[in-house]
Amino acid sequence: MYVEKFEGLNKSDIGIAGGKGANLGELTQAGIPVPPGFVVTAQSYEKFMNEAGINDKVMSILEELDVNDSSALNKAADKIKKIIIDSPIPEDLTITIREFYNELCQRVGEDDADVAIRSSATAEDLPEASFAGQQDTFLHVSGDEDVIRYIKECWASLFEGRAIFYREENNFEHSKVLIAVVVQKMANADKAGVMFTVNPSTGEEIALIEGSWGLGESVVSGDVTPDNYQVDKKDNKIINVTISDKKVMYTNDEKGTSIKVDVPEDMRNQRVLSDEELVELTEMGKRVQAHYGEPMDTEWAFENNHLFLLQARPITTLGDGPNNDDDAASDLGDVLVRGLGASPGMATGNVKIILDIDELNKIQDGDIMVTTMTTPDMVPAMKRASGIVTDEGGVTCHASIISRELGIPCVVGTGDATTTLKENTGVTLDGKKGLVFEGISQTKEEAVNVVAGNVEAAPIITVTEVKANVSMPEAAEKAAATGADGVGLLRTEHLMLTSGIHPGKFIADGREDELIDTIADNVQIVADAFYPKPVWYRTLDAPTDEFITLEGGENEPREHNPMLGWRGIRRELDQPEILKCEFKAIKKLHEKGYTNIGIMIPLSQSPEELKKAKALCSEVGFEPHKDVDFGMMVEIPAAAIMIDEYIKVGIDFVSLGTNDLTQYTLAVDRNNEFVAKHYTEEHPAVMKLIERTIKKCAEAGVTCSICGQAGSVPHIVEKLVGYGITSVSSNADAIADVRKTVARAEQKIILDAARKRLE
Repeated sequence: MYVEKFEGLNKSDIGIAGGKGANLGELTQAGIPVPPGFVVTAQSYEKFMNEAGINDKVMSILEELDVNDSSALNKAADKIKKIIIDSPIPEDLTITIREFYNELCQRVGEDDADVAIRSSATAEDLPEASFAGQQDTFLHVSGDEDVIRYIKECWASLFEGRAIFYREENNFEHSKVLIAVVVQKMANADKAGVMFTVNPSTGEEIALIEGSWGLGESVVSGDVTPDNYQVDKKDNKIINVTISDKKVMYTNDEKGTSIKVDVPEDMRNQRVLSDEELVELTEMGKRVQAHYGEPMDTEWAFENNHLFLLQARPITTLGDGPNNDDDAASDLGDVLVRGLGASPGMATGNVKIILDIDELNKIQDGDIMVTTMTTPDMVPAMKRASGIVTDEGGVTCHASIISRELGIPCVVGTGDATTTLKENTGVTLDGKKGLVFEGISQTKEEAVNVVAGNVEAAPIITVTEVKANVSMPEAAEKAAATGADGVGLLRTEHLMLTSGIHPGKFIADGREDELIDTIADNVQIVADAFYPKPVWYRTLDAPTDEFITLEGGENEPREHNPMLGWRGIRRELDQPEILKCEFKAIKKLHEKGYTNIGIMIPLSQSPEELKKAKALCSEVGFEPHKDVDFGMMVEIPAAAIMIDEYIKVGIDFVSLGTNDLTQYTLAVDRNNEFVAKHYTEEHPAVMKLIERTIKKCAEAGVTCSICGQAGSVPHIVEKLVGYGITSVSSNADAIADVRKTVARAEQKIILDAARKRLE
């Protein structure tokens, strides 16, 4: 598959179409208005690199490179890009691209359709990393010769210095990151911008919308401080409108080329979006979030009063950054500049003003970077800074996105920070309120510690344990810092997805030891962070649509409904060699002293499956209940109803996966926009299954936890504590609130019991 229309792609096709292309296909199939187009797939890039004989040349240059040497990095990048641009594209591929472009021209009724050529790397727009601005986009391209030329330019941009550095810093192997190219009809926007379907800093359920005149490039690049709007998603009530002075915009010249121009004087302070347009955008945002089942970061455009969506991706930074205490910064002294709070937290340091890319070496560890607007080339210096302040930009610009991803406090859209703040003077910035204060006094440093959560409060003690859900090793340290009582769910799937190799391929290639080490090394990071607190490792629950993109995943079956398909323990018992490798990995860690790790199996519908899994564990010399605690997820109604039978077979612990349990009980796909409104963990049938499981486990002395979304809902948590649940496991950012809820619920039980005795 070398070229594919949007209509033939969906969100599981990241390995084919990259993050951007896969999501444009998903949106198209969901009926969201998207300008039409096609994707020159990652396999086309591979074909080009291999047939041109340049892949080994490129990788050898990278192997010898020190990415922290800026000069060497840029020289290597230029050398690699020249190799790619000077190499010919295979003729059969060129013919195919021409055919698809000509078909697109016919479809939109233009001889040489005006298109955008957009990079779409296979490690782009992922849940854990945005890769914001790492590869290139080319606007207003027309004619098949130029389309082919700029496709090659996009391929070459995979090796921009900034992109090479970003991959190294985020531990993505260069050889595993491929690039697809989106060719899409240009939306000649009158107004455009970005919409988060929740507040990206707080997670609050509002639509946060930014917009400016012309193409959206001015907003995402940070060239302009856009209007900022907030809409309550419950009733579409507009709760905040901030109109900015929009100085520049991107539009077309007479030749159809995108150019940056000054905004006409009478439009600079004019409101971009009407109330009606804000409601239309919010409704689309709700529709997209319901379809994906998670908060989304989207790009939109209005062309001749018609709304189009140009991109959608999961929000990669939700819940990152410390909580600000609203009062802690109130007495920090004189405010020097004001802007928009783009990445929460407090930071202190000496001001370093950056007006040119050549000045980045001025930034030392702990400095405050002050610049007009950041670019992707500035990321290495941003990582050294303790805070970022910009003249331009909104909360969805490059500086904001990268700062949130790095966990650095950031203030954008100040208008005059580069001229008002003085080089090498000490300042304190509040990344939530968007304020920069004069000086770094002892009082201010103490305030920063309070706001950043560095001053310990009296711990809340609860009998019911509060644990963390962990999806990737990189998040373990942050989760452990919350004081969580252990890990109630350590998912395996991410370990496989980031390795880039299908576990079955390890087995097929005779590389079982490598698979065991991959699992063990990653799990050890989590076990280390929490030791000696318990860590419950869930064995592989691999839906076929997620693993099809991995190397060796081409033989994955294409299932009509993967959620009800070949996944969980049913699949692992069909592929016992993979499951045995997982058991061997945990055994290896136990032998190294990490006896705090327990094993639980996912998606079981029969006690026979539990028996077979335990037998396989015994086969590798690792005895359940004797050598290792062995448990199971309860996420199918059958498991909840038959929990007595599972207890007879023998389990040390149970974890309720309420997300799946709710879907399976109610026959509701929460990612389906047409029925998502019927999804609720509080349905009486779901709550009865939960209550039954908890009480049966309590009677048998089996530890019982919950790791689904219901464990973060306060009034549900109160019921769970009343039922006698042993622990509640939630995402790291919710642990403090869940612990408070658990404490209140326990106190209520004690008080109620005391009142009854008095009666």
